[in-house]
Amino acid sequence: MAIPDYIAQLLNKDLYGAGNKEINLIQTHISYVIITDNFVYKIKKPVQFSFLDFSTLDKRKKYCYKEVELNKRLSPDIYLGVLEIKKFNNKFNYGKTGDTIDYCVKMKRIPEDKMMINLIKNNKITKEHIQKTASLIANFHKKAKSNQEISKFGSLESIHKNINGNYEYAEKYIGKTLSKETFNKIKNYSDLFLKENQDLFIKRINTGKIKDCHGDIHMEHVCIDEKIYIYDCIEFNERFRYCDVISEIAFLAMDLDFHQRSDLSKLFVNYYKEFSKDNDIEKLLNFYKCYRACVRGKVDSFEIDDENLSSIEKEKAKNLAAKYFRLAESYV
Repeated sequence: MAIPDYIAQLLNKDLYGAGNKEINLIQTHISYVIITDNFVYKIKKPVQFSFLDFSTLDKRKKYCYKEVELNKRLSPDIYLGVLEIKKFNNKFNYGKTGDTIDYCVKMKRIPEDKMMINLIKNNKITKEHIQKTASLIANFHKKAKSNQEISKFGSLESIHKNINGNYEYAEKYIGKTLSKETFNKIKNYSDLFLKENQDLFIKRINTGKIKDCHGDIHMEHVCIDEKIYIYDCIEFNERFRYCDVISEIAFLAMDLDFHQRSDLSKLFVNYYKEFSKDNDIEKLLNFYKCYRACVRGKVDSFEIDDENLSSIEKEKAKNLAAKYFRLAESYV
C-alpha cells in the first residue's frame, strides 16, 4: 500500500512519547488516520471530488478547524484541536519546528469495544443503549441551528440534487457494485416519491425540520461508554449536513437494518419519535433510508478506484457497496 513519505514518517513511535506499544494507520478515500494508544491523528488527503475539495493546504486547514468546531456539539470531550505537521531537515513532526506542510485533527482515542458497531457484533447492545442514543439525537436536533438559508436545503430542488449526485456516481459502478435493474428501480422510485410528495417536503421546511445536523450518523460513528459520543460529522459540505432531521435518523436506522438488527432499527425510530414528537417519520423514513443506503454504496464504491488500497481492501469495499445497494432496493 503506497503512502506519502510524510505519512510513513509519522508512523514512527518516537513521535508519540514513551509507552505507545503500536502505531496503526487506517485509510479512507479522503483521510489518513493514525491511531496510537491514547490518541488519534486525522489527516485529510489532498483530494477533490464534486462534493469535497481538500486540494490545497489552506482548504485542509480550514476544514480541520471546521471539523473540530462542529464535532464538539456531540463529542466535546473527544476533539482536542488542530495540529500543524511540519518539515525540518527532511523529517516531519507535529507542530514543533520547520515549515508547515499540512494539518491534522487530534482526538482522544475512543474505546473500540464500546463502539455501537462492535456492541452489535458482540451482542452487547441493550434497549437502554438505543433509548439513550435516540434521546441524545432528538435533543441535539431540537437545539440544532435552523434558519432561512439552511431551510433551502430541504427544498425539492436541493433534495433532488443530492439524490442525482448519488446516481451520477453510482452509474459508473453498474456491473461492479449494482445492476442496471437495481439502479433504475431505485432512481425511478426516488423521482416518483419526490413528485408525489411535494406538499410534505414544503411542510417540513415550514415547520423548521431542516437543521444543521451531523450528516453522517451510522454505527461506526457512535460510541456508547459512560457517555454517548457521536463523532466524525460532515464538515466539508453543508449540502450534506443541512438536512431534514428524518434523513439523519434514517441513516442510523438503515445501518441497523444492514447489520440484520431491524428490531433495534424500529426501536430506535420509535424512541426518537417519542422524544421528538415528529409525526412525519413513517411517511419519509423509507425514502430517506433508501437515499442513505445509496450514499454508503456510493462511498464504498469509490474505494474500488483508490490506488492506495490493496486488492483485498478493494474487494471488501466492492462487496459492502453491493450489499448497501441491495438494501436500498429493498426499501422501494
